[in-house]
Parts: sequence; C-alpha cells; structure tokens
Amino acid sequence: MEKNGNTERVEIRAAARAIRIHTLDTVAVALEPLAKGCTVTIGGIRITCTDDIPSGHKLALKDIARDEKVIKYGTPIGKAPQAIVAGAHVHTHNLRTLLAETPEYRWTQPRITPPPRSAAAPEIDVFKRGDGRIGIRNEVWIVPTVGCVNRTAESLASWANREFADRNIGGVFAWTHPYGCSQMGDDHEATCAVLADLVKHPNAGAVLVLSLGCESNTPERFKEILGEYAEDTERIRFLVTQESEDEIADGKRLLGELVSYAEQMKRRKAPISALVVGMKCGGSDGLSGITANALVGQMCDMLTGMGASVILTEVPEMFGAEQMLMDRCETPEIFDKTVRLINDFKDYFRANNQTVYENPSPGNKAGGISTLEDKSCGCVQKGGKAIVRGVYRYGEQLPRSAKGLVLLEGPGNDIVSTTAMTAAGAHLILFTTGRGTPLGAPVPTIKIASNTPLALKKPAWIDFDAGKLLFENFENADSLREELFRLILDTINGRILTKNELNNYREIAIFKNGVIL
Repeated sequence: MEKNGNTERVEIRAAARAIRIHTLDTVAVALEPLAKGCTVTIGGIRITCTDDIPSGHKLALKDIARDEKVIKYGTPIGKAPQAIVAGAHVHTHNLRTLLAETPEYRWTQPRITPPPRSAAAPEIDVFKRGDGRIGIRNEVWIVPTVGCVNRTAESLASWANREFADRNIGGVFAWTHPYGCSQMGDDHEATCAVLADLVKHPNAGAVLVLSLGCESNTPERFKEILGEYAEDTERIRFLVTQESEDEIADGKRLLGELVSYAEQMKRRKAPISALVVGMKCGGSDGLSGITANALVGQMCDMLTGMGASVILTEVPEMFGAEQMLMDRCETPEIFDKTVRLINDFKDYFRANNQTVYENPSPGNKAGGISTLEDKSCGCVQKGGKAIVRGVYRYGEQLPRSAKGLVLLEGPGNDIVSTTAMTAAGAHLILFTTGRGTPLGAPVPTIKIASNTPLALKKPAWIDFDAGKLLFENFENADSLREELFRLILDTINGRILTKNELNNYREIAIFKNGVIL
C-alpha cells in the first residue's frame, strides 16, 4: 500500500489490528477479528471496541451523530440513521446509503496527476497475428453461433483435446451459450458482436465457427459482421451442421486442419504496450479495497505507464464512486461518455423496477461491505490513479489505438463482465476476491485473494495472496507489487498457467436485456 500521507498504518496493541484508509475517515477497518473491550490505537486515536468487530468490518473512530455522513476512503459511504458511539461496529444495521437516483455531474480538469510513463517497460513473448495484434496464448477456439449446437461443439472440443494432446497448441475450447436465435433488437446485435469478438480474439490461433443453419444469427449475416476476418480461411473455418451429412466427421477434419495451422505459430518479442488487461473483482470483502484492489490499482498505474491498455467495467459497482472516475476523465468528451455510461445503467435498473443503490450481495455484506458506496469505492481502487482515456460500449472491441485506462459498459456479474472484457480484447484478467470463486474467463484469469486465510483455504483457486500485506504490516508493499508484476509477466510469456487454466474453469455469458421469443 502507498505511503502517501493518506493511508496510516495502525499501532498494534494487544494483538488487535485495524487500519484507517484515509486521514479523513471516521471509521477504520478491522484487519482481524476485534473482541469487545480490546483497544486499538489508529493515527493517534485510542479506541476501545464496544462491540465484537469481525475481520473486514468497520468500527467507529469517533462519536457519529444521527444523519452524519460516515467517511471511508476519504469519501462518504452513507449516513448514520442513529447515533453511533466511538468503537462501535458500523455496518448495515446502522448505516444507510446516500445515493441519489439522478445526481448531477460536472467536468473539471483532472485533479490527479497521472502516474509517470515508465522508462523500464519490458518486452513480452507473444504470438503475433496477421492483423497486427498479439496473443498471449495459442489455442483453437470453437465458437457456436447458436446454442442449438452447444453439445456438438463440446463433443468436438473433447475429442480434439484427446486427439491433439501432444500438438503445439494450448488446447481446444468451445464457448457455449444459450443465444443466437429467438432474440430481438439490441440483444441479438450484442450476441452477434460478442461472438464475432471472440472469433477475432488474438489468443486464438485458429477458430472453428459452428452454425446450425436456420438461426437468427445466420452464417451469411455473421460473416458480414466478421468482415475481412471471414476471408482468413487458414485461421477461421465455418461448419453449418444442417448442410453436413456428418457434422462430427466434418468438424474433426476441420479441427485437424486448424490445429496444423495454429501449431506453426511461435512466440516472438513485442512491446508490453501492445497488451490489454482487464480488471475485475468478485466475492469482495471489507479488505478488498485495502489489499487486493489497491495492489491491482498499482498494476494499473504500472501498465498504463508502460503504454498498455487497462479495462475497468462493472458499471453498477461504480455507483457512488463514479465522481472519482469522472474527476480523472481526460477530456470533456470522455467525461460526457462516462456520464452516459453511468446514467444509462441507472435507466436500465429503473426500467426493470429495480432500486439503483441496492447492490452488495449477501457475501459482500458478510465480508464487511455495508452500502453500494462502500463497495464501489473499494471497487474503483483497481483503476489506480490513471487518467480515463476512453469509454466503450458493450460488445465493442478496443481499437489498437486505445491506450491507458478505459471504461467498458458491462454489469458487475462475474461471468458477464469477464466475457465483456475478453470480447473487448483483454489478453488476461486480474480478478480480485475476498470470499473466493473458481470462475475463469476464456483468457487467463489471475485470482488475487484479499486475505491470506482465503489463499490458504483455496490454493486451487487462488494465484496470488495480497493478504500478505496485512501480515507484513504493509512494510513490504514494494516487493509484493514486484512479485505480482513478475507473476503477470510469467503468465503473459507462457511460463505459468493460471489456476483457471489448470482447472479448465473457463466460460462465457452474454448480457441479455429484452425479450426471448
């Protein structure tokens, strides 16, 4: 964690530990369970706990009056509906959201100095594709245009992974989904766009596009969406199962040809500026914004300082912290796009008769997150201090000219948002978690635990333990940051497979808003 005057390490007394994240905060976060009656000293303030405080939960640093704002991360995360005494447990029972349905936003010049551009940007070992982009894996993907052929795709992928186990590819994977037909309007267009983005994704050395033949996403229309990519008959093959007498035999033949093409690819040197990284959190707890998300935010600053692209999505988890991002928008145009991004998602909530500000899950609350502002302020820590340089719609693929931190339209749902970032062009995803999840995207997904007990309990899920920051009292933050960066480089260069890759925990989900016929 940065030692910038805004974060204070606690003085440890009687083995009790807590941290005040920002000097303006009126609450601290317990770094381990605090028993009623124990005393902690935080920033010169000596506090006796009047309640038991679970790890990751908040305790009041002062008497807080009724209707007074409660401050964490240096910003309000709600207000007290009743008086709270110093040392009390602050959570859902005595904290209420301050979020308004339609706040007004105003652009100002960015108030945060962006991280300096790094002069020590390493080269990476990657696969260079014909369109000029890079891939960090060389796999063969099967992309069904419609859910009707899902089992055919899975059968072919299973056969291919047995048949070609000794070939020089990373594996054969089928991205099954329930859509591609009986959808209307924007939903249908979004499905087509995401599937086309997967076909184009540079982590795939070769792709089999598998169709039924009578679906709404017709093979002819899908080729139009793919554009010039559809002409790359060495890398992409098409199979319409209704037109084949034996689609399994034809699929096996085409996969054999695609594997032979893909295995010719070799890793070559490229600048790290060609990299696209997605940032995600799921199953968050009260420590996520202090350890894992803050550490990932430093990765964001390092990578964007090296000229790489970083994607931040989960728009509903920006509610309450959106001004932090808006204050970092590079231009008025990007600010306006960010406002539309936020307000469009709020309109989506209201159109479905849902409350805009009721977002933290039961698991989030059990981990110490009390309000949406609390969750969002921790969530946006993944964006570090980088300037926001672009805003993109769901299903839109980042142009190669996109650099720095960009925002992407997408929900907080783990599978949908990781798919959206993959479709946008992310080569890998940094996924922080406080509660734990085995989920993985189609691209390597580095799982970063916010606390060491989770990392120890779920070693088959977790790639990196950011909770070590707590045990080391933040003294070795620099070395831990370098350790995570080395893991990222080793993953990019193919020296390490992530736990989701080793477990074959990979899947996609496509956002749906409207009617299914």
